[in-house]
Amino acid sequence: MTFTVSLPEQLLAPGMTCLLVSDVMGGASSFSPLDQPDQPGHARIVCHAPLPDLRAGTFLDGPQGPLCQIEWSGRLPGNGTATPCHWLRIVAAPQAQTSADLQLTARAEGLSLAWVTLSDKGSQGLREDTSGPAIEELVGTRYPLSLAKGFVLPDEPRALRALLTDLALVQGFDLVLTTGGTGLAPRDTTPEATLAAIEKRLPGFELAMTMSSLAKTPHGAISRAVAGTLGRTIIVNLPGSPKAVRENLQAILPALGHASEKLKGDPSDCATA
Repeated sequence: MTFTVSLPEQLLAPGMTCLLVSDVMGGASSFSPLDQPDQPGHARIVCHAPLPDLRAGTFLDGPQGPLCQIEWSGRLPGNGTATPCHWLRIVAAPQAQTSADLQLTARAEGLSLAWVTLSDKGSQGLREDTSGPAIEELVGTRYPLSLAKGFVLPDEPRALRALLTDLALVQGFDLVLTTGGTGLAPRDTTPEATLAAIEKRLPGFELAMTMSSLAKTPHGAISRAVAGTLGRTIIVNLPGSPKAVRENLQAILPALGHASEKLKGDPSDCATA
């Protein structure tokens, strides 16, 4: 996918955050929460067409190579209408930044990962989360990650369902892995929230994780972890402890990359003679 943009007057530097908006959808004049009253406004890269649908982690390449990466998608308040936008992270400054139009090409590289920790105490800052970072570390040892984001929520099923839907259908993460809330405690509602969000089950993933747990402890039988898909995103529930996270994730890790490619439309055969 290639589209034409104009760069902002502000000089772009690596690590800088800016917005990608569309001038045909009112984005060039909409208000950003990042704008400051004593500054001319947050840097905007303006697209001269309807804003393209870009997934989290997508790189946008200019003539000299990578320019920026999609980190988040949302909407900005406008003149009566909220306009769509993408938050970008500049990865390399353009060699010659001018007001002339620039062609950007979207490029996917690696997997984008969102991990979600379900913990009442963790969401209140009363407990350090180590399970979420363990997910990122383990997935990153097997696959190249284009982007990884973490979230900590209380054990509230509606909040989790809303976040899962956003991460899959709006942000477009390839993998969304949750940790916690898969047991029988009264506040363990992660499977119910996940079932309410996903479109297809992945029973093979669920079975592989259960078998892995049972090989370590009979308590693995009480896990209710769910795995499935929503849009082009794979969603998997993992246990709450870092040790159990590693054990369960190791059981499905070899298949995650292939499953993600198939979900996104890879036409190649799954097996050859």
